[in-house]
Amino acid sequence: MKYLDQTGSDPAENLALDEALLDACEGDPSEAVLRVFEPQQVYVVVGYGNARAAEVDLSACEAARIPVLRRTSGGGTVVLGPGCLAYSLVLPMGWDPALESVTGTNTWIMERQRGVLARVLGEPVEVQGFTDLVWRGRKVSGNAQRRRSRTVLFHGTFLLSMDLTWIARCLRMPTHRPAYRADRSHEAFVANLGVGLEPMKSALREGWRAEGDHGGVAAGRIRAWMEEKFGKPGWHARR
Repeated sequence: MKYLDQTGSDPAENLALDEALLDACEGDPSEAVLRVFEPQQVYVVVGYGNARAAEVDLSACEAARIPVLRRTSGGGTVVLGPGCLAYSLVLPMGWDPALESVTGTNTWIMERQRGVLARVLGEPVEVQGFTDLVWRGRKVSGNAQRRRSRTVLFHGTFLLSMDLTWIARCLRMPTHRPAYRADRSHEAFVANLGVGLEPMKSALREGWRAEGDHGGVAAGRIRAWMEEKFGKPGWHARR
């Protein structure tokens, strides 16, 4: 597996970059990659099937000039920003039999991520709600996946030192909540890990044995996805 630390020039480009990496691995299994990046501004990303108005306080986001984008993977709505480490795993399904199904992929990857984070913290970490990592009873990482015919994109975030007040300012209570959340507010549900950015990057790289360095994504591939989807306001606002 290769390692890539690359941040897009804007939030939408971060989404396009993931799709370009997925394209490359779909054509060549040797292009498996762990990508990491730190968002440079606050923005909201809704899951593929989410209705924006139901999940996001659109008026508040507009007033604060917070972009509201849509990704191609499932899962719920998230707020990203400085102090949040985002990662993307792009894997050929042939890597492990578990990757042949949605449930198997969730279980296999989340158990590995749980182990990585537990080693960093030196404390127990749980997997809850299928793809949440929970530490001391609070959510510290959310994740989602997208599947192609031969390749899986599994991506998510780790809350390290983010200004968590943005979550309550930008998001409504989610329409679908895991049982372990109960009726907790955003403030009572999530927490920062207090882990440094570079130590967390190193832990992920070691945990996934991402030994080679990826050369980066060609600008043309990113531009193609921006033109097809992520650079179009209609794509993000279609629901």
